[in-house]
Amino acid sequence: MTAPDEGTRWQRIARRTVGEDYARTYAERFRAMAGRGEDVHGEATFLAGLVEPPASVLDAGCGTGRIAVRLAERGFDVVGLDVDAAMLEVARDEAPDLDWRHADLASFDLGRRFDVVLLAGNIVPLLEPGTLPAVAERLAAHVAPGGRVVCGFGLDAAHLPAGCPVTPLADFEAAIRPAGLEPAARWSGWDRSSFEETGGYVVTEDRRSS
Repeated sequence: MTAPDEGTRWQRIARRTVGEDYARTYAERFRAMAGRGEDVHGEATFLAGLVEPPASVLDAGCGTGRIAVRLAERGFDVVGLDVDAAMLEVARDEAPDLDWRHADLASFDLGRRFDVVLLAGNIVPLLEPGTLPAVAERLAAHVAPGGRVVCGFGLDAAHLPAGCPVTPLADFEAAIRPAGLEPAARWSGWDRSSFEETGGYVVTEDRRSS
């Protein structure tokens, strides 16, 4: 059995807060929410308001594939990428025909560009320490000219998993600008609510001009 202090920051936090079988536990949690009639597709709905299918989307940090599967159902050309093999195993079980890639966001190279690169689910604050600039460079390298990088992440402890440090919005913006991405819009949630710095959550849209 893997020790709870081994693996990536994400894996350590997931094991400590959810348990060793965290990947399937997360997937089951969202299935249960959907079964109760809750809307679990806010991110996909948000993205569909920015671009129309069959636009290409890289779901970076796709986890168990909830968002990628929904986007594919809506007609988008989707690739899901994650560093966590356990999460990808669940995603492949859910949608074996989709394109799932196992890779690190700080070093991946898919050899193509996308209309949108999406990072949902607190990917930014869960990155390994010191890797944000490298991740920003890799994200920008995979965005087509005029394309977008869209991220959603918590800005305070109340909106992050227990034990996850805060990544200030200013630090995020300081990393994306040298990578060639320019801020386009900020919201306080996937429902497009107006951004408030005290709201504890941000959805960012940044564009690549060339």
